Amino acid sequence: MEKPCLRIGHRGAMGHLAENTMASIKKALEFGVDGIEIDVHKCASGELVVFHDFTLDRMTQASGEISKYTLSELKTFQVNGQFDIPTLEEVVTFIDRKCLLNIELKGRNTALETERIIKKHIDYHGWMYGDFIVSSFQHHELEHIFSLNSQVPLAVLTKANVDEAIGFAKTINAHAIHPNIAIVTRNNVKEAKDMGYKVNVWTANNKDTIVRMKDYNVDAIISDFPDRI
Repeated sequence: MEKPCLRIGHRGAMGHLAENTMASIKKALEFGVDGIEIDVHKCASGELVVFHDFTLDRMTQASGEISKYTLSELKTFQVNGQFDIPTLEEVVTFIDRKCLLNIELKGRNTALETERIIKKHIDYHGWMYGDFIVSSFQHHELEHIFSLNSQVPLAVLTKANVDEAIGFAKTINAHAIHPNIAIVTRNNVKEAKDMGYKVNVWTANNKDTIVRMKDYNVDAIISDFPDRI
């Protein structure tokens, strides 16, 4: 009997509320998701902040690279004029192990602090390694995490080629492959799963795509509308 496909909220539940905000994360939890995916960047004062873009322009009233601002400066800006930019620490504390947390290392030099926060919450706050996935397109960031702590479950993001992702995944003992739905086929899902990898796909939002991904027997679907899965 096949295991049910996990429902993972993309940047919280960004189809309903502003991405990567506490409100969006709260909404995803209200939907009873199995997991939440977020993105992290390192800001100028060293903290990891939860934000997708490398620049502030699309989502806030400010302009410029997020890495050039301190946390105190970033806290003066608002996403969509309404929501604070959260830190990774705030998000992990808020989720409090209610679901899986997929941390995408979006920005540079994010591996070290991500591993520290994960380890802290495992050592002192009841989390387990299986409650986390760390994913990235940036191979060097995943390699850094692997060198720091080989127990952290890793996932290789790809929007180009599943076979290439598998090739890299072998070098870091990755747990999963995270392919874009545009490159997902029944055959490459089976190939990855036969090799022992979980296949968690993104971003499936319409019903037909969700049904097709389930038919391909993927392990998880990452969606802006996790309530549709």
